[in-house]
Amino acid sequence: MGKNLFIAEKPSVAREFANALKYNMRSKDGYLESEEAIVTWCVGHLVTMSYPEVYDEKFKRWSFETLPFLPVEFKYEVIENARKQYTIVSSLLNREDVSTIYVCTDSGREGEYIYRLVEQMAGVQGKERKRVWIDSQTEEEILRGIREAKDLSAYDNLGNAAYLRAKEDYLMGINFSRALTLKYGKTVKDYLKRDRAVISVGRVMTCVLGMIVNREREIRSFTKTPFYRVIGNFRLQEKPFTAEWRAVEGSKYYNSPVLYKENGFKKKEDAERLIGELSAEPAGPATVIGIEKKKENKNAPLLYNLAELQNDCSKYFKISPDETLRIVQELYEKKMTTYPRTDARVLSTAVAKEIHKNIGGLRNYALAAPFAKEVLEQGTYKNIAKTRYVNDKQITDHYAIIPTGQGLNNLAGLAPTAAKVYEVIVRRFLSIFYPPAVYQKFSLTLQVKEESFFASFKVLIQEGYLKVTDFSFKKENTAPKEDKENENESADEKCDAELTNLLTHLKKGDTLSVDTYEIKEGETSPPKRYTSGSIILTMENAGQFIEDEELRAQIKGSGIGTSATRAEILKKLVNIEYLALNKKTQVLTPTQMGEMIYDVVSDSIRPLLNPALTASWEKGLTMVADGVITPDDYMGKLTDFVGRRTVAVRGLNNQGMLWRQFQATEEFYQKKQKQSNAKNKE
Repeated sequence: MGKNLFIAEKPSVAREFANALKYNMRSKDGYLESEEAIVTWCVGHLVTMSYPEVYDEKFKRWSFETLPFLPVEFKYEVIENARKQYTIVSSLLNREDVSTIYVCTDSGREGEYIYRLVEQMAGVQGKERKRVWIDSQTEEEILRGIREAKDLSAYDNLGNAAYLRAKEDYLMGINFSRALTLKYGKTVKDYLKRDRAVISVGRVMTCVLGMIVNREREIRSFTKTPFYRVIGNFRLQEKPFTAEWRAVEGSKYYNSPVLYKENGFKKKEDAERLIGELSAEPAGPATVIGIEKKKENKNAPLLYNLAELQNDCSKYFKISPDETLRIVQELYEKKMTTYPRTDARVLSTAVAKEIHKNIGGLRNYALAAPFAKEVLEQGTYKNIAKTRYVNDKQITDHYAIIPTGQGLNNLAGLAPTAAKVYEVIVRRFLSIFYPPAVYQKFSLTLQVKEESFFASFKVLIQEGYLKVTDFSFKKENTAPKEDKENENESADEKCDAELTNLLTHLKKGDTLSVDTYEIKEGETSPPKRYTSGSIILTMENAGQFIEDEELRAQIKGSGIGTSATRAEILKKLVNIEYLALNKKTQVLTPTQMGEMIYDVVSDSIRPLLNPALTASWEKGLTMVADGVITPDDYMGKLTDFVGRRTVAVRGLNNQGMLWRQFQATEEFYQKKQKQSNAKNKE
């Protein structure tokens, strides 16, 4: 009987597998071995796609004569700085005494690709191959994964999707970057007075660049509109409160052209006129013409997927999505949390059955111990499978990111930010086992003469899950978004116990005294710039950009990029200086170069800027992974798109128009530069 070979994605994971197997393993160069088994590892990617010049020396020189570059058979090569480990892994895969290979790379598309490239390059034949698919690196999960490992062929569709994703990025990157550089590189270079300019484009990154440039242009073209709201200061017995005037049916100003929406005026004098009319004798009291009293339940939010966690960490800690992914990967490798690269925000029914183990472990985590203990004692976890937090249909590869309840011995060694990220994950997890927060709501309609005023109050009467969400690091600006109320509900804070009691007993027909009226000036706000966190969420929810309902439904669940790649794409755009990232605020803006590249693409291969198209490519990959379409179908559409668009670029002659577009945006960057210089002088 031959040996089992376990191949992990990195050394630290390999060691966890070795520890879980409990074999007496000896350390060798690049692997561990016992009488029963061998454990080895990749170091990320060991094999990559070859550059075009490997196919033929003529491709080394960038020229339209050699485009489009669309090989029928793709070539691969060992990455030079990983050659030593590749040689070790390759020889182990082909050792005669190895009968079964357990593939233990990360459980996702990219992990699948990493292993299959190595196997392909090593020419492995005649071995039994099993795929280990795990959601955490705890010992019991590793052993379960090995025990339940399926034949590798069960993941062939996922492997096909992984190969296609790489081919897609490769073909679009090479053909479009070369074509656009050949056509427009000199124009960009001359305009910026640089020695050279390479125009780098990609399926996902160019689309993301487009979203951020579009937002910047929306902000630039935005014109602020002032408006004037009329606020009444009223008194319920001796308790003061405010209510807002609205021009509803019956009002003198109903559908009037002087209005800004229904609750304001375009000109201050019109607001003053209304106040004059309301204050004119006989002034009279305010009459209650409507009062609605109801309770509102607010459930704990769904669990974290990677995008939601990256967005919250961007807000709370001002760290980039790339940094969040690094931290949550570390937590995963330290057995503290489950697999990070997930799009799901729910648990599986299988996990729900064992969830008490995760909760039980958290009794040893000081910040959550009282809540974990309470959940176990009250048994609120027992019915979790019947709630919205468990849904097998919403899970593809992995369930949501949750704490394992293990690995807490590693807590002391975490960096402060990593410890806070762990706390955020734990609190979100425990909150789902608590009842909803309950609010008492009052909606009040008052009439003064023919005009109506509206006030709403909201009082928390049962804390529910909110008791879990009080972060140890909490500051005013880190309140969870789901707990922040509508900005218009500023009166909520003033609704103390006394006022609540008075409102409870208030009824239709009651009269209230009027103190004064005042004008509140405001102005419309431009769209907000994307932050590193909000762009990740936007990438995940690309369907929002699609007007066609049928198409939107088709790509549901497929955003731009994947949970595994979005942070990396954003990082690349910043590194190549197409985007600028403010590290203090995490706000993203285009650079002048980035905006110029946007114009280049817009005037040549515009579909690359379209989120709907990019998301539909991602949907296609998912369909390959699900076995709905064949790799050949996908590849046919891909080569047709790349080939047609590359040829079309060659025939364009629009450099003069581009130059004028560059000039139109340059002033904004000159202004920025002047402001930056002035700041530096200060």
